[in-house]
Amino acid sequence: MIEAIGNQYVVARPVYSTNTFGEEFKKTQRHHKTFLDHLKRCCSCSSQKAKKIALSLFPIASWLPAYKIKEWLLSDIVSGISTGLVAVLQGLAFALLVNIPPSYGLYAAFFPVITYFFLGTSRHISVGPFPVLSMMVGVVVTRVASSDSTALGQSSSSLENDSMIEEKNIMVAASVTVLSGIIQLLLGVLQIGFVVIYLSESLISGFTTAAAIHVLVSQLKFMLQLTVPAHSDPFSIFKVLESVFTQIQKTNIADLVTSVIILVVVFVVKEINQRYRSKLPVPIPIELIMTVIATGVSYGCNFEERFGVAVVGNMSLGFQPPITPSVEVFQDTIGDSFGIAIVGFAVAFSVASVYSLKYDYPIDGNQELIALGVSNIFTGAFQGFAGSTALSRSGVQESTGGKTQVAGLLSAVIVLIVIVAIGFLLQPLQKSVLAALALGNLKGMLMQFAEIGRLWKKDKYDCLIWVMTFIFAIVLGLGLGLAASVAFQLLTIVFRTQFPKCSTLANVGRSNIYKDKKNYADVYEPEGVKIFRCPSPIYFANIGFFKQKLLDAVGFNPLRILRKRNKALKKIRKLQKQGLLQVTPKGFICTSDGLQDSEEELDNNQIEELDQPINTTDLPFEIDWNADLPLNISIPKISLHSLILDFSAVSFLDVSSMRGLRSILQEFIRIKVDVYIVGTDDEFIDKLARCEFFDEEVKDSIFFLTIHDAVLHILMKKDYSTSKFNSSQEKEMKFDFTINTNGGLRNRECQVPIETKF
Repeated sequence: MIEAIGNQYVVARPVYSTNTFGEEFKKTQRHHKTFLDHLKRCCSCSSQKAKKIALSLFPIASWLPAYKIKEWLLSDIVSGISTGLVAVLQGLAFALLVNIPPSYGLYAAFFPVITYFFLGTSRHISVGPFPVLSMMVGVVVTRVASSDSTALGQSSSSLENDSMIEEKNIMVAASVTVLSGIIQLLLGVLQIGFVVIYLSESLISGFTTAAAIHVLVSQLKFMLQLTVPAHSDPFSIFKVLESVFTQIQKTNIADLVTSVIILVVVFVVKEINQRYRSKLPVPIPIELIMTVIATGVSYGCNFEERFGVAVVGNMSLGFQPPITPSVEVFQDTIGDSFGIAIVGFAVAFSVASVYSLKYDYPIDGNQELIALGVSNIFTGAFQGFAGSTALSRSGVQESTGGKTQVAGLLSAVIVLIVIVAIGFLLQPLQKSVLAALALGNLKGMLMQFAEIGRLWKKDKYDCLIWVMTFIFAIVLGLGLGLAASVAFQLLTIVFRTQFPKCSTLANVGRSNIYKDKKNYADVYEPEGVKIFRCPSPIYFANIGFFKQKLLDAVGFNPLRILRKRNKALKKIRKLQKQGLLQVTPKGFICTSDGLQDSEEELDNNQIEELDQPINTTDLPFEIDWNADLPLNISIPKISLHSLILDFSAVSFLDVSSMRGLRSILQEFIRIKVDVYIVGTDDEFIDKLARCEFFDEEVKDSIFFLTIHDAVLHILMKKDYSTSKFNSSQEKEMKFDFTINTNGGLRNRECQVPIETKF
């Protein structure tokens, strides 16, 4: 019964153990679906299911018929043009990160957009080249292609040698892209897109920041026009820096000045765009402006011949024919491709999630995997490289008014025009300008260093994940760094559960509320009762820690007490048999000095005997272990008579820890400390029963619904035992039961089981 009085409520109900609750409220019989049931459902077919599958595979069929032409078309056109111009420049710039000719970056900016238009579920992200992903592909290209450098170096012509290296790089980049796309497609088809949950925000932030540093270092050779050997092994970033600084005197001043000017202007204008984005109708297309100016100046002043700068060079019009990926590259790069697939999906999905929440529409993680997988397969087949979504490019598409992927399709049209018609105009463009534009897009990622301070204040573990991910990715490289970061992140989860913050609870507010007693001044602890809370799963790795924390909370080791009592019992039996021991109402009287108590070494059999339950049935008297015992027999006295374990936060218990937990419970029970477990669900208890957890000592009656139920049961049991001891003639169980401890817990007159008011 629940009675509301103002802003308070009064509950009157019996004290429930799990067993009594189950007797009063019978559980309904549920049919748990088997694997065969799920298989039948998966294989069943209906028109409605077919329609649902078709709409999920081709999301365009659900949103395109509802397209609002008058309201959205103009915004999508403006957004598509702006995004397309940015995509062209980023495609050219990020191709340098892959170590392939810039023109191939246009393919990476075109093909993914077309496939995502039909298969993607996000309306706002712009798929295509992403600097971190391009850098990861470039690392693989460097490693695999360098393995053939010796054979290529024996070529008779340097031009032929360069051509063969270029073709090899393109083949490796395309093959890695196809393989990563296949992995994404398989993950999507198998509906296991949840793998991205193992990449936390802290890990992604630290990883992308480290990747930005790698991008920065890799572009120095283009900004300074130096010949830097390719490195892909651990510590490669330091080897590149060493190579750059050892030949710094060979810097091309024209390239350096041009790239610095471009970089400063881009940073300043991007800051203006960010600060005044609410007042600007569209962001200033500074990349486009600087590209046009730099191309014109380079062509007009003939920088290539006068200053020897490196330019984009030949931009053949049209598309390259599709190629067949290399199976050998597949075999050598399976691990790298998996990392590229996961990082690409994680970045795209996280950005898509931001826009889906902002504009209130759903996205499907598994369908996103399928869309990105098909996009990468399609792109790799046409000699592009792996893509995801660049934050800056998606920001342009959204901020310029893009409503749907129609804007993305129009941006692909802009890229198409450059590929088939006007690409040759970019031939005089310096590579140092593209490098500066690539670095200009790293501002957001480099600013993520500020996350360290924020994470330190919020969560130390997340801050540690960020820092270690950054260090791993810098030192070990992006591929190994990502694997090490995921392993470290999982290790922190183990640490969090292996060393939980256990606490001792007490009653707060004289009600049914129990909190950590260290946090409150006015608390009530029933005498002889200890309430211990474990806030994590209990498993093989932390059962020892759990036991130690529990012993620290109660203040004694029950096994030590048990051994002391059994050892004392043996001495008392000897004294009693020899007639040297008399028992009076005031206690024991020993008529002799008795046996001397000495600490002797015990063998395993004796220790095992001392660990058994205490049996005093053969004695003509009961032993009060907290009273004074015969001479020379000293036993630690304990005031604890009941222990409550709050398992409301214990989500699971493995088989290994079950044995440890039962051993702990047995030790307390054998020294006459009643143990109660509260807050567990039915599945938890059912699992214990299946694993034969219960025996003659540890019974299933120790489970109670709440802490308050267990406390009231203990107080009632103690009061009843006292009443029964003081009044042996009383035959009935009905009595006046009042608990009043400084205005504390109260119960009205009742019959066991009592009804409680609190």
